[in-house]
Amino acid sequence: MGNERDVEGYLVITNPGAGSSEQAEEALAALRGHGEVDVRETDGPASLSAALDATARRVVVAAGGDGTLHAVLAALHRGGLLGEVTVGLLPLGTGNDFARCLGLPLSPAAAARVVGAGHTRPMDLVVDDEGRVVVNNVHLGAGAEAARRASGWKERLGRPGYLVGALLAAVRPPVLRLRVEVDGAVVCTGDSGVLQVAIGNGASVGGGTELVPDAEPGDGLLDVVISTPRSRLAFVGYARDLIRGRHHHRADVTCVRGRSVTVSGEEFWCSADGETSGPVRRRRWRVAPAAYRMIVP
Repeated sequence: MGNERDVEGYLVITNPGAGSSEQAEEALAALRGHGEVDVRETDGPASLSAALDATARRVVVAAGGDGTLHAVLAALHRGGLLGEVTVGLLPLGTGNDFARCLGLPLSPAAAARVVGAGHTRPMDLVVDDEGRVVVNNVHLGAGAEAARRASGWKERLGRPGYLVGALLAAVRPPVLRLRVEVDGAVVCTGDSGVLQVAIGNGASVGGGTELVPDAEPGDGLLDVVISTPRSRLAFVGYARDLIRGRHHHRADVTCVRGRSVTVSGEEFWCSADGETSGPVRRRRWRVAPAAYRMIVP
């Protein structure tokens, strides 16, 4: 698409808590070199929906982290606007995992220049059985427990808070009896216990840990990684291999792809794009292929 878009500028949605003001100003200055910029600071669903009413003929730019991008796309999805807009991202968050997945520069000013260049590609979206969206990935079990425990530490420490949460969860990792179905076929009965299920549209979590290494947000498929270690030693080995990006090669890890995933069984918590929810006993996710267009390098 290049710079041939018929648009009237950029609608930038900001999160008051994301990034430094200096970084944000540098990014906005770079973006203003490509057109008119309208900045809207939002602090909740109501103000976000009101800001997005002004999307006509403008690129919607999320200025923040994965949570900000999630909020923007969720609001566009609820409003039936996803197919009508082009979305950009200025990575001003803590982990910026979806920016990493897209190969966007982690410098907000450099990312602004990418947004200005305007090269787009279609992106998939994940939608659960209650109509909520997942932009990057969703996981349950040990990862969700780590995310729950990291939430308070992340506010105080930033990115290292993820590591604190992981260490706290490692002391007593949850092992759940969960049935996992992909496209209607049972791929895990959960009889021996499940440590973690990860469903990826994007690959990484926690600022670069590749939880679902082969996930690609434009291939029309969900990548599913199921971990079933059967001993404390195996759990330690899984954690070590996860850090090294080699966990998906383990014999006690199952990797499959499909268009829908259903998890059921014992109560479990979910962590979707960094936000935890639950507990639930059943949840289904499906891919919505090419749901929107996003500006990429």
